[in-house]
Amino acid sequence: MDSIYSPGMPRRAFVGTLAGGFLAAPLAVEAQQAGKVLRVGVIVPVEPESPTEPNLAAFRQGLRSLGYIEGQNIAVEYRYARGRAELFTEQAAELVRLQVDVMVVGSWQPTLAAKKATQTIPIVGVAMGSNPVALGIVASLARPDSNVTGSSWTTGWEFTGKYVELLKEVAPRITRVAYLRDPQATVTAPMSQTSLGAARAAAHSVGLAFQMVETREFKEVDSILAKVGRQRGGSLIVESSLFFMDHAHHITEIAAKHGLPAIFGIRVFMDAGGLMMYGPSLADLWRRAAIYLDKILKGAKPADLPVEQPTKFELVINLKTAKALGLTIPPSLLQRADQVIE
Repeated sequence: MDSIYSPGMPRRAFVGTLAGGFLAAPLAVEAQQAGKVLRVGVIVPVEPESPTEPNLAAFRQGLRSLGYIEGQNIAVEYRYARGRAELFTEQAAELVRLQVDVMVVGSWQPTLAAKKATQTIPIVGVAMGSNPVALGIVASLARPDSNVTGSSWTTGWEFTGKYVELLKEVAPRITRVAYLRDPQATVTAPMSQTSLGAARAAAHSVGLAFQMVETREFKEVDSILAKVGRQRGGSLIVESSLFFMDHAHHITEIAAKHGLPAIFGIRVFMDAGGLMMYGPSLADLWRRAAIYLDKILKGAKPADLPVEQPTKFELVINLKTAKALGLTIPPSLLQRADQVIE
């Protein structure tokens, strides 16, 4: 590498030039042409349109930490699907027409739609299901070998056995666990079965009856949970799916109405008043998406960037909901929680 220092240059000027170069580097963005504002397209599958929404707030924080300022050196086109799966393909095609430099896409279904829409625009998928390889998104986690990279949703669904342990700790008198499943997620059925099996095994290990209940339409949820609630000692695990996420407020309300201690795997249910959640931190995965974006804008190819698996899991407890259900959360559990909502 050629030195930028010349013998005739005053040392103070050299140090100032060197320091200035380091400070300017993050904002310059090596892949960015001089004077060009980079354009990024973001597909948000379910989360509400709000700058303070935790996942997008984390993504924006990630951008800022890397020197990207929206409206200055980067323009972000946000598209909100609000849980409507039919919009994924439409929004991906729209971002292709806008000729964005990179797409950042939440969840596996929108990521798959984006991949079908373009094989040339780099795509950063966030929480692309528990097995992006089986879903046909990437060739392997170590080497995606396509225009898509990013993060998976879990390292495996076995951690759902932890749901039963947490329910039993929060509500010691429960005698049964119902697992609310979304049968429409047919593509992820093998992963769903793994999750279901882990929860069933955990329930049986502590002497709890276990039942699987499923619904294809939201209007059935009330009657299904009413039946579960009529059985003494009932509790509930809600499967993580875009369908249930889209109805998060209603599902948490219905579970509370029927007196069911419920646990969820995604933070959106806690923002809707859920009792408890345990699972990968989506906010952390969205924050890390900014790192992938930065690498790609600086010249890295998605095909060469390994897909990350989540390393940060979070436990969140809502004391207000617990009180409404007549539950007293053990102090030891509160100490282990990453966040306690009061």
